[in-house]
Amino acid sequence: MRGGIVVLTLVGAAMIAAVIATVGIVSGDRRSLVFSLAVPGLAALVAAALGLIAGAGLVITRRRGRLVALVQRESRDAAAAEHRRFLARLDHELKNPVTAIRVAVAASDADTPQLGSIDAQTARLSRLVGDLRKLSELQTSDIERVPVSVSAWVADVVDAVRDAHGREASVALPAAPWPLPDVIGDPDLLFVALFNVVSNAMKYSEPGDVVEIRGDEQGGVVILDIADTGRGIPSAELVSVFDELARASNARDRPGSGLGLALVRTIVDRHGGEVTITSREGHGTRVRLRVPAAG
Repeated sequence: MRGGIVVLTLVGAAMIAAVIATVGIVSGDRRSLVFSLAVPGLAALVAAALGLIAGAGLVITRRRGRLVALVQRESRDAAAAEHRRFLARLDHELKNPVTAIRVAVAASDADTPQLGSIDAQTARLSRLVGDLRKLSELQTSDIERVPVSVSAWVADVVDAVRDAHGREASVALPAAPWPLPDVIGDPDLLFVALFNVVSNAMKYSEPGDVVEIRGDEQGGVVILDIADTGRGIPSAELVSVFDELARASNARDRPGSGLGLALVRTIVDRHGGEVTITSREGHGTRVRLRVPAAG
């Protein structure tokens, strides 16, 4: 009879411990549970049972974490794929009517300001649709991966910005104790990304404002900061500036499609990097490009 009581006590204690341990694992409660039992050897058995249960709970928790991460990744991939399909459909649906309008305007004998405006706006829409298509294709197409000199990359962009805007951007890249390492990527796409950022800094600042390009390297990552003392971006709109067609409310007086920063983000993402932005309206903006260094 005494043996039966011991067994029942052991089973009951183990069941209680299992329930409490499971609740603790699920709820995240890490407090210790202490049993004081008068049956010889029972404490050791209960401790062993608790160890097994805790180990099993840890395995379940880890597997659940991996499953959640997998589901989230698949959800992001599905959303990105749907977004690309939407852009492709948009391109298909708009291309033919836009072309038809431009052909009709070109064939018209009338030469009026209204027709000229229609032609200009349909040309703009045609370019916008084409840019959306290129942006969609860039998200999945193969890109070149070769060593790219950061100093040459920046110098090419500064020259192009000078030609486009007639203004100089100051450059500060480290030369000591060594220059910035190369990055691996597509030279043309990297040029487009940096040019768009520097060009924006010029576009949304005045001739007397400062535009700077500063470089650094931290932990195998090349960092380029493009900063200006221009008009800045309203704080409430910073979360959406990288979205397609997004334009700040204080930028409507300057020409633009709202695709520049979306293209920058896509290019930098494809190179395994990251782009971030900080800004204060009325004071200026800083865009930071982080691209993995070669080797």
